[in-house]
Amino acid sequence: MPLSRLARMVAVAAAFLTSLCAEEAPKKVGIIGLDTSHVVAFTTVFNKGPKNPADAAKYAGFRVTHAFAQGSKDIPESTSRVPEYTEKLKGMGVEIVDSIEKLCAQVDFVLLESNDGRVHLEQVLPVLKAGKTVFIDKPIAGSLADVIRIQEAARQAGVAYFCSSSLRFAASTQAVAQGSIGKVKTAHTTSPASLEPHHPDLYWYGVHGCESLYAVMGTGCVSVKRDKTPEGFIQVTGSWGDGRIGTFREADRKAKGGPYGGKAVGEKGEADVGKFDGYEVLLQAVVKMFRTGRPPVSAEETLELYAFMEAADESKRQGGAEVKLADVLAKARAEVAKGR
Repeated sequence: MPLSRLARMVAVAAAFLTSLCAEEAPKKVGIIGLDTSHVVAFTTVFNKGPKNPADAAKYAGFRVTHAFAQGSKDIPESTSRVPEYTEKLKGMGVEIVDSIEKLCAQVDFVLLESNDGRVHLEQVLPVLKAGKTVFIDKPIAGSLADVIRIQEAARQAGVAYFCSSSLRFAASTQAVAQGSIGKVKTAHTTSPASLEPHHPDLYWYGVHGCESLYAVMGTGCVSVKRDKTPEGFIQVTGSWGDGRIGTFREADRKAKGGPYGGKAVGEKGEADVGKFDGYEVLLQAVVKMFRTGRPPVSAEETLELYAFMEAADESKRQGGAEVKLADVLAKARAEVAKGR
């Protein structure tokens, strides 16, 4: 065989092997904000493997390689967690960097995990500028105006993203969302709703139960009224435009059977919803977006969900009056426009 032909064959084979190795190399995932237990849970799955080894293929091809530690700047229960979670991630081979820009330069995808929704806008902007597909952990922002700002920035950048609680992806909730009992006519969900003074009441923790509610009800809520249960817990009732009713109720963390739950009534029967199935179900949805570029939750649904929770606060301010989602959205959009 002529030497030149042999050299070409060797070059082709080398190129093929290089390509094959590149395809097998895991995609790098970066984390922003080390002030929530989610970062340890997610990194453990990616870097060590899921609880059930048989599920490994669901997360294959991804590894958390870099993290930017700062999450909240002033919420003590968040800032106090950073040193512990930083050390835990280092122990799983994660490199800590000192800026989001440096992180984005090193990774393929981003998990924005900061516990404090108020910092999400400033943290996500460099991610969007870098064109990195990003999961934004709940709450997506600290105000409805910032939700709009984030969504507009992502739209302009053409970057795929979504925000969700893990509760949305629980098996029983997803079964109903996918039509197991037909169209849902009424639903109620429960979750704890501890408050944080810098966020609208339900953004901080009640968002879990509200995510479950929207997963089965879908969009179309017109107005909201907020009052209290006989036990004194938050209760928010939403009226959908087609006559359907959805209710979120704050739950006692010590409730019998657990604080997460609810029930949906549909055209074909009823079913339990709102259970907590762990974090891996959420991570599966994140990985699917990383692989396909298609978010599992639309921007429209996310915006309405946060308008629902903001309308609940406005109803509280008005002594339990009925508040239209269109009104709180108009107010938030006016705030955004004024700030430009």
